This record gives sequence, structure tokens and C-alpha cells, in this order.
Amino acid sequence: MSEDARLMANHRVHVVPVVLALANPPWQQDVWLDPSVFENVGHVFHTLFDDFCDADEPERYLGVSLRTEEEVALMRELGITLNAAAAEAPNDTDAEYLWAPSWPKVVAVAGRLAQVMVANDLKELAALPDTDLGTST
Repeated sequence: MSEDARLMANHRVHVVPVVLALANPPWQQDVWLDPSVFENVGHVFHTLFDDFCDADEPERYLGVSLRTEEEVALMRELGITLNAAAAEAPNDTDAEYLWAPSWPKVVAVAGRLAQVMVANDLKELAALPDTDLGTST
């Protein structure tokens, strides 16, 4: 596996699950509103804006954590909707985010992005030679 492929895999192993979580309201309520669980909305923001992407300027992450221009455009849209929800959560609590008027749009955009990211990852996986999967023919 090339260094670029390793970098992409390392970033996507963090970004894709966060996007999937944003697309799943029942999971958000079960996990983010449980104080004993590590993951919360703060984790989402750190992953998507600081650590493995920049949802405000996702173009810089094309080829790093985003595979296509479509992913870049959807990540930018997700960043905009997340920032709108943040403006509606003055105390920065997970509950405020989940009940923010713009949260349904966050969920919808995340759902579209999740679908695209998973489809792109499956295409990439299907294109790997058998030897890269640890099997031989």
C-alpha cells in the first residue's frame, strides 16, 4: 500500500464514522446524550474541522480524507450546516445541537455525504488487486 493510500485510510477511518453518526439521529440520542460515552458533538467538530478534515475549507483535503470533488462539495455544505447549528446552541451542549432548528438539515446533508463516501470506499476496495486483500489467486 502506498503512503498516500495509508494517509487516506488513516483519515477516512475517523471521518466516515463521524459522518455516519451525523446521519443517524437515534444513535445520536443514545450516544451523545449519555455522559458515560466518550463520543459527543465536540468529537464530531474536532474530527471534521480540526483533526482529519476542515469542513470550512475541505478542498485542502481532496486526496487526503476526501476522494472526490463531490465529497468536497458535500463536506463544505455539511460544514455550513454544522456552523449554523453551533450558532443555535449558545451553551454548546449536545442536547442543544440535537434540538437546534437547523439540525435536520445537518442530518440530511450528512446522510448524502455518508452515502457518497461509503460508495466511493467500496469502489476503491473493489478495485484493489487480490494480493492487496491478503489473498492470492
